Amino acid sequence: MTAEQARTIEQEYVESHPSSAENYRRAVAAIPRGVTHDVRFLKPFPLYMTRALGSKKWDVDGHEIIDYAMGHGALILGHSNPAVVEAVSEQVHRGTHYGGSHELEVEWASRVANLVPSIESVEFTSSGTEATLMAMRLARAFTGREKIMKFAGHFHGWHDYAIVGEQISGEARRAPGVPPQIYETMVVAPNNDLDFVAKRLAERDVAAVILEPSGASYATIPLPEGFLERLRELTSETGTLLIFDEVITGFRWSPGGKQAKVGVTPDMTTLAKILAGGLPGGAVGGRADIMELLDFNNETGKKIGHPGTYNANPVSAAAGNAALSLVADPGVQQHADALAKQLRAGFNQAIVAQGVPGFAWGESSAFHTMLGREVGNQSGGDIHTPQGVPAAELKAGSPARLGQPLQLGMLNLGVDLFHGGGFTSSAHTPQDIERTVAAFEQTLARMKREGLFG
Repeated sequence: MTAEQARTIEQEYVESHPSSAENYRRAVAAIPRGVTHDVRFLKPFPLYMTRALGSKKWDVDGHEIIDYAMGHGALILGHSNPAVVEAVSEQVHRGTHYGGSHELEVEWASRVANLVPSIESVEFTSSGTEATLMAMRLARAFTGREKIMKFAGHFHGWHDYAIVGEQISGEARRAPGVPPQIYETMVVAPNNDLDFVAKRLAERDVAAVILEPSGASYATIPLPEGFLERLRELTSETGTLLIFDEVITGFRWSPGGKQAKVGVTPDMTTLAKILAGGLPGGAVGGRADIMELLDFNNETGKKIGHPGTYNANPVSAAAGNAALSLVADPGVQQHADALAKQLRAGFNQAIVAQGVPGFAWGESSAFHTMLGREVGNQSGGDIHTPQGVPAAELKAGSPARLGQPLQLGMLNLGVDLFHGGGFTSSAHTPQDIERTVAAFEQTLARMKREGLFG
C-alpha cells in the first residue's frame, strides 16, 4: 500500500484544504460554533467558498465543486443565473432601500399570486421563519382559536412556535430559551397520523394545521398517497385553516409548488428561497378574507401589525421577479426532476455494485442518502418511498460514522452532497450527474477499504 493509499478520507480532506482550515480557525474565535447556520457545521472544519456559477462553486483552496446544496434549495436556476444577476446589478445602481413603496414589489406580488393557486393576496417578509410566524398569527386572529397543530419532524423555521415538535419522536423536549407556555399553544401530531388529526380537530380549538406538503424535511419522510386530500377534508370539516409550508417546495415541485402538482389548495401558503431568486426574502399568502387582517381598512377590528425593514426590498424584489419569470416555465422543474431521478438511481446502482448497506431516495428535484441500513425496495433504481424504514431513521439519516466520511470523501472528489442529500437545478447537466455517481461509488469503495461498514 502506498503512502497515498494509506491516508484516510479525513486526512486527505485536511491536507487538501489548508485555507479552509485557517478560515475556520479564525471563525471559531469570532462566531459561535464557527458557522452561521447549523447545517453548515462539519467536522473537522467546513469549506469556505469564493465564487459560484451554474452548477459549480469554488473553494478558497481553488477546488471546483459540483454543488447540490444549491443555496439550501433556493437556487433552482443554479448559481449566478444571468437574468437574476442582471436584475440585481441594475437595481443596486438604482437603490437598495427606498424607505418607501416601489413598483417592483407590486410586480413581485402579482407574479406570486398568478403562480400559486392558494394565494389571492400576499405579504412579504425577510425569511421563511418570519413567514410561518405570520401565518400562525393570522390563523389565530382569523379563527379566534389559540392552538396550532404541526406534525412531528416537520421544519417551519426557528421561532418559538416552530421549534416545538421539531424532533420526529414528537417528544415535548424543551428547547432552551422557549417559555413553557409556548408548548401549551402547540399540538404536535405524530408523523403522518391522520387518525390523531381527525380526533384532535374534532375538539375545534385548533386554529390551523401547518405542514410541509412534501412530507417532513423536503420528502425525507414522504406522505402516504391521498394524505393531503384527506387532511384538506378534515380541516374544512372542523373550521380549521390549512397552511402549506412551501418554503422548499414552492416553485420547485412545479411552478405553482406542491399544491399545484397535487391539486390540493390550502388556505395559506408560506414561501421563501426560490421566491427571492436566492436573495433574502419570504412571504405568506392566501385567501383574501384571511389576509385582509393586515389591511388598515379591514372591518374586523383585528388589524395585525407588520413592520419589517427589509420586507420586499427592491434588490430582493428584482431578483424574485427575474427568477419567477423563468421558473414559470415547467421545463425548469422537469429538467431538474429528471436529473435528480437519474442521480438517485445511479446512487442506488453504486450501492448495489459495492455491496454495502444503504439506499438513496427522494422526489421532485430533491434526493437523500442513507448508509448502513437496508431497505425493502432496494433494486438499484430510483426510490420514492423507502419501505420498511422507520420515520425516525429516515429523519436521522446515515449514522455519523458513515455520514461524515461520505461527505468528506465526496468533497475530496469535488462534490458537495449537503449532508448526504441535496437538490438538482436547471444548471446541472447529465455530465455532472455522471461525475457525481462515479465519485459516490469511488467514495463507497474507499469507505469499505477503511473498514467503515464493519
